[in-house]
Amino acid sequence: MSVSVSAPAFLGIDLGTTALKCAVYDSRGALVGEETEEYGLLAPHPGWVEVEVETYWQALRLALGRLLRASGVDAGSIRAAAVSAQGETLVPVDAAGTALRPAIVWLDNRATAEAAHLADVFGDEVYRVTGQPEMLATWPAAKVLWLTRNEPATAQAAARYLLLEDWLIWRLTGEYVTEGSLATSTCYWDFRSKQWWPEMLDAIGIDAHQLPAIVEPGSPVATIRGSAADELGLPASMLVCTGALDQACGAIGAGNFVPGGFSENTGAAIALCATIEAPRLDPSGAMPCHYHALPDTYMFHTFTSGGIILRWFRDQLSESVVSDAARSGDDGYARLGELAAETPPGADGLMMLPYLQGAMAPENNDDASGVLLGLSLQHTRGHVVRAIFESVAFVVRRNVDVMRQLGVPIDRVRALGGGARSAVWKQIEADILGLPVVTMAQLDAGALGAAVLAGVGSGHWGSVAEATESMVREARVFEPDASRAALYDDKYELFQSAYRDLLPTFDRISAARASADPHHSSSPAATL
Repeated sequence: MSVSVSAPAFLGIDLGTTALKCAVYDSRGALVGEETEEYGLLAPHPGWVEVEVETYWQALRLALGRLLRASGVDAGSIRAAAVSAQGETLVPVDAAGTALRPAIVWLDNRATAEAAHLADVFGDEVYRVTGQPEMLATWPAAKVLWLTRNEPATAQAAARYLLLEDWLIWRLTGEYVTEGSLATSTCYWDFRSKQWWPEMLDAIGIDAHQLPAIVEPGSPVATIRGSAADELGLPASMLVCTGALDQACGAIGAGNFVPGGFSENTGAAIALCATIEAPRLDPSGAMPCHYHALPDTYMFHTFTSGGIILRWFRDQLSESVVSDAARSGDDGYARLGELAAETPPGADGLMMLPYLQGAMAPENNDDASGVLLGLSLQHTRGHVVRAIFESVAFVVRRNVDVMRQLGVPIDRVRALGGGARSAVWKQIEADILGLPVVTMAQLDAGALGAAVLAGVGSGHWGSVAEATESMVREARVFEPDASRAALYDDKYELFQSAYRDLLPTFDRISAARASADPHHSSSPAATL
């Protein structure tokens, strides 16, 4: 039996690293149903990360099938769909659109030599043209060059090089299109002219005709082709629209789309997005600049240390807490949060540098490592958890400071992801930043942002602003406690000075590790 929804409905597809999520929203923003299908990553060689391309289609078929059955929604009410996708995952296809090899996932690090070569050739021009501060092995430009050098048969047969959103749009419609938020980090797209960068294409050995047509995010592409509609149980009238990079979709789903908007998405890492009105570069070269999920709008977008530190502490050092919580039907993370709440602000002098995988933005120092400072016999598990919460908030404050120095007028934080479920953590963050922290009703906002773009692309709403009025809702606002400002300002200064003072020590530790293990790397991608 079909359930009643406020027609029309919109489908958001979130293509993540290890799972695909489908979510249907009605025109009031109500979640009608959602389902997730997980898949594994292949690692055929050290540093390689791949997925068989058909895996993504099967995940979509399974998740969408469950969603339609479980929710009871009338599939005929779904007017349009769009995709929120991981960036940098490369899919070379032949003239018929068939994948020539497994997708090279964004985490893949095989193209280090190619990245170094392109960095030597282009230098600072990479940042000026693409907004990406350095050439990395994860960028598609380096991956394409690797294929040219190491899989010449694949390169010769490649009619087109697609990113994951591009490939799924082709599978749904037969059209080859892409959009700027996803194209930015290819390092072969000029984010100012919004055209493919001819000099980089020459350097990696491809032509512009091997790449999709460029349109804006939230643009109508075509109605779904009949074979795809039949296989997925979707109406033949459904329009497919361009979506955006996952974090850009998340920003839209959090209502962050006008200059000065700032959102964070706390998972294993924290993704930070600050909306700006035009392309802008950081003179220090630390802050990447991306095209946003709506026309002629940009964002500073970077990652920093996040929930992986708390997960490490839970899994490695809090087994008894997790076990006790499980026996009483509680969540281990929630219990750790209670311990932090019972600990005074400042954690009685205990401080952490949360660099268990190196320091991400804005320090960008792979040699940094985790440190507990001020540890004494009086400190308990709760003190360590609070120090973790505070340390991650200090890193967010460092990024906010850098973005403000670049002219971004940040006045509040919109919080998404698993970390936003912790009221203790969000209050600590508000106190440390001196800013309101707003949690959203939909914490996993990538699919929601894609549904917003589908609604705009289909013409149901005239703009993202109009769509978010209906679709995006705040849940709670955490106001900063002014009585804690002086304490946290002092501790923030101590946090920064501790990092600076420990730089020589980090270098020595990293050198010792490298000497003991020549294959050691502190980068997150290399450890997967």
